Amino acid sequence: MPKAMIQDNSRCIGCRACMVACKEWNGLGGEHEAEDAEFFAGDGYQNPRDLDPDNYTLITYTEKPEDREWVFGRQLCMHCLEPACASVCPTTALVKTEEGPVVFDAYRCIGCRYCIQACPFQIPKYDYDMGIFPEVHKCTFCSDRIAADLEPSCAKVCPTDAITFGERDDMIVEAERRIASAPGFYEPHIYGKDEVGGTSVFHLSTVPFEQVGYTTGLPMEPLPDLTHKSMRLVPRLFIALLTLFSGLAWFARRRLAREEAEARAELQEREQI
Repeated sequence: MPKAMIQDNSRCIGCRACMVACKEWNGLGGEHEAEDAEFFAGDGYQNPRDLDPDNYTLITYTEKPEDREWVFGRQLCMHCLEPACASVCPTTALVKTEEGPVVFDAYRCIGCRYCIQACPFQIPKYDYDMGIFPEVHKCTFCSDRIAADLEPSCAKVCPTDAITFGERDDMIVEAERRIASAPGFYEPHIYGKDEVGGTSVFHLSTVPFEQVGYTTGLPMEPLPDLTHKSMRLVPRLFIALLTLFSGLAWFARRRLAREEAEARAELQEREQI
């Protein structure tokens, strides 16, 4: 059965325990990070600014001055049911598993970065510091823990139950129950349930998702379906262009033959004179 996760931003306190657990489990955090890490202006206490090869998940901070409070969001791979990143990977370095995670095989990666361009959530990041063997990095959904019947490390350590993990169908029911039980408290939408054909990570929020940095306005169809629809037009377009150019070539040859015939006739007339 496919697994899924609920990120309930109303329960998040911005403690970053999920970030620490993720880094520890995945062995992330180079020696350079302690020197480069800093809070940045305009977004309060958020650190770092964006996902990177040393951070597979990130708690985002958005201040609501009118309410004098913070709204926390979370960035991580959404583990789409039909991932665009996997559909464009020419070496199958990215694969969607039956349990839910979209896993990455670094040995198959050729560094083309098509996955970075294809991701509608702008999640995968490229490590330019790995010399001649750079790699793409993103959340693994703790696929090794899930395979061992354990929950992801971020869900394990969350002190406020902002992260809930379980069967995907059960998580949908739970998310719908929370929204229905508190009318007007949550946004009436489960972010990730239907976006790009559905994902394995659901987000609940008390404010509009675009206000806390989530990518909105996404299609509800799987992106590979849209790509395949476009690609199905390619043979027809090729045939149409082939027919057009063949026709143009035929007319050009016919005109050239007529001109050559006229030139020969004119030459014969001159010779007779």
